[in-house]
Amino acid sequence: MEQSLKQADTLPQTLIAVAAVAVGALVANIYYAQPLIVAIGGAVGVGPALSGSLVSMVQIGYGVGLFLLVSLGDLVENRRLVLMAILAAAAALASLAFARSATPFLLASLVVGFFSSCAQILVPFVAHLAPLARRGRVVGIVMGGLLTGIMLARPAALFIAGSFGWRAVFFSAAVLMLAVGLALARIMPSYQPRPGLHYGQVLASMLGILRERPQVRWRAAYQGLMFCAFNLFWTVVPILLAQKFGLSQHAIGLFALAGSGGALAAPVAGHIADRGHIAIATTGAIAVLGLAFFAAIGVHGPIGLVWLTLLAVFIDAAVQINQVVGQHVIFNVPGEIRGRVNAIYMTLVFAGGALGSVLGTLTYHAGGWTATAATGGAIGALALALNVLERSRR
Repeated sequence: MEQSLKQADTLPQTLIAVAAVAVGALVANIYYAQPLIVAIGGAVGVGPALSGSLVSMVQIGYGVGLFLLVSLGDLVENRRLVLMAILAAAAALASLAFARSATPFLLASLVVGFFSSCAQILVPFVAHLAPLARRGRVVGIVMGGLLTGIMLARPAALFIAGSFGWRAVFFSAAVLMLAVGLALARIMPSYQPRPGLHYGQVLASMLGILRERPQVRWRAAYQGLMFCAFNLFWTVVPILLAQKFGLSQHAIGLFALAGSGGALAAPVAGHIADRGHIAIATTGAIAVLGLAFFAAIGVHGPIGLVWLTLLAVFIDAAVQINQVVGQHVIFNVPGEIRGRVNAIYMTLVFAGGALGSVLGTLTYHAGGWTATAATGGAIGALALALNVLERSRR
């Protein structure tokens, strides 16, 4: 039964769990194609030189959606907006499975990315419902679902494609979208933002919000740099594992599964945020990420593989902790602008992640894993320097 947000006295655990699964499933849509570009490219007629476009189109769509679609969360009734976006994403995923040439595949990828960005409508929506004393824990659980979706997308795609072919990956994702949409339709309460603005005003106001709220700028800078390092790591590590350690695709998938253990840090980060230890958690997470990269320079042999696995967990946990405490900070704004604040924040964070993918490829080809790990450590050092600067100013 549909329930009005204003009438919700408590936040049901079922809604939190379904939102976490939905956010993870939506974000996973961006990453399914990454380990399959060779097989997909051969099937739709895209050569090796342009195979990266099979991934970049869905990322471009997601980035555009973060700005144009997520900002609608402050204007359009959220339940209807999310359900329509999920249906559109499901249809686009099915189109990917049927695509026989490059143009339909690339266009469908753009649509998948655009509508999958509605995951970032769900996050502030759940934050609306959560009482202030529990907001950090609730956001932590939902963001744990997001990171889990990112981490599981690649191994899931490899396992499904290895058994049934790459088209089955997108069929499965479309079915998952329909299941998630059905679950949300049953339990997600309605939420109508405060009236008074039209869409042009919503978009035009975003620059002013960024200028007037320094905490959004600082948190976006920290998480953008950390997500840059995160994507740098996960762009290069599969290549490293295959070339230096001789791992198969299935073994690399298992490595990614092990690394997803960092998502367990999300609920812990939520408790930390609710207790007010934002500064300590931020500095600690940034320091762990930077040290993990520096410690990974020169890994080799079986012990090196174990060490890489541990570092993957540390890096993922650090990124997750900083994300959760950061969103706890940026969501401490009036409810009528929370969607736009999250749109601004996630757009900047996603830009950092896209930069990390490029840096990963460039550094690995220029100087191997040593150059990549050193770059990741330098990114962590830069984020730490910004953190010290902010704390000194405050």
